[in-house]
Amino acid sequence: MKSNTFYTHQHINKRKTWMLMTLFFGIVVGLGYVLSYFLNSPSILYIAIIGSIGMNIWAYWFSDKTVLKMTGAKEVSYTDAPELHRIVENLAITAGLPKPKVFIMNDPAPNAFATGRNKHHAVVAVTTGLLEILDKNELEGVIAHELGHIGNNDMLISTVAVILVGMVTMASDMLLRGTMFGGRGDGDRGSNAIVLIIGLALALLMPLIGSLIRFAISRKRELLADATGAMLTRYPEGLASALEKIHNYGNKMRTANHATAHLFIANPFGVKRVTTYVNRLFMTHPPAEMRVKLLREMDDK
Repeated sequence: MKSNTFYTHQHINKRKTWMLMTLFFGIVVGLGYVLSYFLNSPSILYIAIIGSIGMNIWAYWFSDKTVLKMTGAKEVSYTDAPELHRIVENLAITAGLPKPKVFIMNDPAPNAFATGRNKHHAVVAVTTGLLEILDKNELEGVIAHELGHIGNNDMLISTVAVILVGMVTMASDMLLRGTMFGGRGDGDRGSNAIVLIIGLALALLMPLIGSLIRFAISRKRELLADATGAMLTRYPEGLASALEKIHNYGNKMRTANHATAHLFIANPFGVKRVTTYVNRLFMTHPPAEMRVKLLREMDDK
């Protein structure tokens, strides 16, 4: 029974993620309905549905190009980075995946991410800082982690979550403006007051709830990718040591962006030495100490 623990957790995490995404879709639809009702414009709901479909299609095809542009990552040839290419190629073969394209970001902060719409159109990107401070075993651990994201189909789900959070935020802003500047004019004052309260509550709480869902999905995915990466290399200590070095560096990336933060192996905004319970709710990554501890427990077994 214990030998199946990893696969059991993998299945549970994936199922919980889809449950969270389904809940998120329900929130978006509910918010769109309230917005269209309050502004007395049913067409808003239809426009929101059509717009969300269009945005998801756009995200599916162009999310990787957008992320690469935002991070300043540039593709490198085999000649320019032979060791990095060999590591990516060997681990991709081990994982049974097509070799992803290899990109490098000119940034002293050690970090890495994977993007792309599926395993056949995937990209692995690392910073120059990562290449400088990690040895071969540690770099293999990081690349294996990113290939774990690709093999677990994390990338598209993460992109959709980002888009849904953005949609909810925009809709909430529209709803907040509507409640402040009048909104629905018919009906008695009592019903309008109730709708006003509901509208304000949704406008203020939905972005918060959406962000919490996105962060929860991201944290679960990071732990699963850690375990997958450790299994690929059969050397959990490599990734554990890499995470310690990345954590100890602590400084912010030049291209750190809240929209893409959850895609990286570590928080691109650097390390906050004091972490309160509230801060933990908004963390895009599990605490480094927890990740290192879990990896070394795998090594002991």
